[in-house]
Amino acid sequence: MTTDVRALFLSTADTAVRLIAHPAVGRAWDGPSALPEFSVRGLAGHLAGQIFALPTVLALDAATSEPISVLDHYLRAKWREPEVPLDDPSKVKARDSGESHAADGQDALVRRAGDAVRDLADALTREAADRVVPIPWAGTTLTLDGFITTRLLELVVHCDDLAVSVGIDTPELDPDAVAVVLDVLLKLSVDRHGPMSVLRALSRAERAPAHISAL
Repeated sequence: MTTDVRALFLSTADTAVRLIAHPAVGRAWDGPSALPEFSVRGLAGHLAGQIFALPTVLALDAATSEPISVLDHYLRAKWREPEVPLDDPSKVKARDSGESHAADGQDALVRRAGDAVRDLADALTREAADRVVPIPWAGTTLTLDGFITTRLLELVVHCDDLAVSVGIDTPELDPDAVAVVLDVLLKLSVDRHGPMSVLRALSRAERAPAHISAL
């Protein structure tokens, strides 16, 4: 990739940790979030989980099978299908893992996530540009940078979710990180809604569809 997605991930992860540490998050910790069935603490844990996922994958043996693209990774994700209910196991697992990460409280989650970011800043410098990693929960493989791109997308989207949940401004994110995420979301939106719907949503309000959500 020409974009240094590893550096973008690290800077965005650092922003996410600072957001999780915000006093407003602590005050709303046990309350509901902006996402259905997610508590604020569960959403904070889910956000931090995007950081924790990377060392988990790095600890696995390198994959030898052909990696799929980031786009295909999301196209194959069952949780992304519009008709999948909130009690689907894939969505319950996401909520449960967030709660688990947050179980020891805000301060503990912030410390753990901050430590993970610092460790990754060193670890990623030693990883080959062409490394392919297995994604056990998806049963697929991605290039390391492809997997990092998926975590970057999750960080950017859920930073906004968490900030909205506690009534504060979404933290300023690196424009290059947002550009990477928007590129993926645009392609997913076109796949779901068709190119003309996306074109009209972006250029002609009078003919725009009700929404062009990609996720």
